[in-house]
Amino acid sequence: MSQLDKEKVKLEEYVFSGGEKIELQDLREIDVEDQEELELAGVDVKEEERSGTYLHLNHTKAVCRSKQEGVEILDIKDALDKYDGLPEYFWKAVDKDKDEYTRKAAEVVHGGYFIRTKKGAKIKEPVQSCLFIKGEKIGQSVHNIIVVEEDSEVHIITGCATSHKVQSALHLGISEFYVKKGGKLTFTMVHNWSEKVEVRPRTVGIVEEGGVFQSNYILLKPVKSVQSFPTIYLNGKGSIARFNSILVAHPGSYINSGNKIVLNAPDTRGEIISRAITTGGELIAPGVIEANSVPAKGHLECKGLILSDGIIHAIPELKGTKEGVELSHEAAVGKIAQEEIEYLMARGLDEDEATSTIVRGFLNVDIMGLPKKLKESIDKIISETEKDMF
Repeated sequence: MSQLDKEKVKLEEYVFSGGEKIELQDLREIDVEDQEELELAGVDVKEEERSGTYLHLNHTKAVCRSKQEGVEILDIKDALDKYDGLPEYFWKAVDKDKDEYTRKAAEVVHGGYFIRTKKGAKIKEPVQSCLFIKGEKIGQSVHNIIVVEEDSEVHIITGCATSHKVQSALHLGISEFYVKKGGKLTFTMVHNWSEKVEVRPRTVGIVEEGGVFQSNYILLKPVKSVQSFPTIYLNGKGSIARFNSILVAHPGSYINSGNKIVLNAPDTRGEIISRAITTGGELIAPGVIEANSVPAKGHLECKGLILSDGIIHAIPELKGTKEGVELSHEAAVGKIAQEEIEYLMARGLDEDEATSTIVRGFLNVDIMGLPKKLKESIDKIISETEKDMF
């Protein structure tokens, strides 16, 4: 089967209409098994240490509230009504005619979050959002917009998941990020899909002078296919973008997930770091850093482990258009070194324990700067994933 065939989604197979509207007062109103799925996507169902929560269930908003002054959280449909169509932001970063998935998302907008910080606001606790599918063959289409106003800071944790009973579904997600002068956005996404779910997000961000954008992406559970390539434009002097990704391709999974940073202003910096493991699936990891101004620095790093018969295709790409740009990359794909296993076995571990220890270190999320509770949740997911690996 060709790459095109693997990435092609038959939109007509999924249901984009109908379904009841569900309003929840508390995330714990969801049944216990589904709460567990949300937690494995990094969602705190108790909403402790969170500045706000947004939950989109199938085709509709279910929970939407801010708990801290300085951050506004609305369903995208409500935001469009309130702000006269959001002319500065709605479909301004992402091209609605890019492909059949953006066209479908423009045609059918079920909801999505609009999150905006006030100028100068420092949002201490993360805002959490969840895009949840509970129903077979559901086609979910959301449009998300984040606006980080001047000199404000926020961490947004987005969990994407399906109900424990769902096998097949499609998620279309448009996300547009706008980081204003001196703003800082940390965006952490955790995917917890099912084995036959197809995922087609389209994400673009624009960062102004002195702004910082950091993305953490974690995909450890089985999924049928993902095609994702978030792009960030550093349009302001001194702006910074970092992507950190941890990806596992299980047997039957096809994952094409990469990132692009465009350095369009002086003194900008970009970094793309990815860790990829295949236990039998196919994983394509493209990374692009393009520098169109000086001085500008960028570094791209992809490391992959093949634990079973599978494919990892790392595609690093650097493009400089001005004399004096500094761009670098390194990529490595291979197996666990036997001497590393033997070293740990000499210290009392058996071979499986040694291999597991090395894999756990390879999937280290410490560089992501996650909140303690979320890191504990991710560590739990990694432990569960190890059971599938070995």
